[in-house]
Formats: sequence, C-alpha cells, structure tokens
Amino acid sequence: MSKIKLGDTYTEKVRYTQANVDTFAQISGDNNPIHINPEYASKSIFGRCIVHGFFAGAVFSKVFGTQWPGEGTIYLYQEMKFMSPVFVEQDYNAVFEVVELDEVKHRGTIKCTLQDADGKVAIAGTAKLLNAERF
Repeated sequence: MSKIKLGDTYTEKVRYTQANVDTFAQISGDNNPIHINPEYASKSIFGRCIVHGFFAGAVFSKVFGTQWPGEGTIYLYQEMKFMSPVFVEQDYNAVFEVVELDEVKHRGTIKCTLQDADGKVAIAGTAKLLNAERF
C-alpha cells in the first residue's frame, strides 16, 4: 500500500437502516423514541426517525480501521459537530481529507464529514490517527 499524503481524499457511501438503528439502540441503551418509534418521531421537529449521532459518526471509525488508512490504524482523537439530522434509509457520503501530516511520528489529521446526497453536511469533524505504514 502506498503512503497517504497531505491533501489526499477518500469517500465512502453509507446508508443507515432502521434495523441497524434499532440494534444500536439496544446495544447502547439509548432508546430515545426519536430514533426507534416512527409515530413519536413523526410529531418531532424532524418529522421522522433520526439516526443516533454516534452511530452515524461510527462510519469514520469503520473507514479508518478497515479501509483508509486501514489495518494498523490507531485512533488518537475525534471531534464531531452535529450540523443536521441523519435520516434512516437515505444515502450519505462520508468524505475524508488529510489536512495535516507528521511523517516522523506517522500521524495524520483528517477532516471528516458526513454529507447527504445534495452535499449538505450532517456531521463535521476532525480525527487524529496513527498508522506507521500509511503516514
């Protein structure tokens, strides 16, 4: 695998199903009805069920640990701002860009966003990663 360089980007398509949201609610214990009860959610400001913020943001961890940079990646830091709701059964893109690189310490700072199909940012954040092989 080649080294990741400053300015490199990566995009991952993602879709959250209601079944996955329900499973996350069971695992996390966050049973807020805004996530799992369509009738309740229909009366909310969103009008329908929304994905848990931390479940939606978990795509960043998935990509970092398995695809880009991939195996051997150690998560050092993640900050996220929740900008707009993430809805079930809707297509999103997780978009990544290397904004800082320390090749001596093998660390990269990655701008990460979750965007809907129109490019509207739902989650904006920054991650710091360690990967001796890729940075």
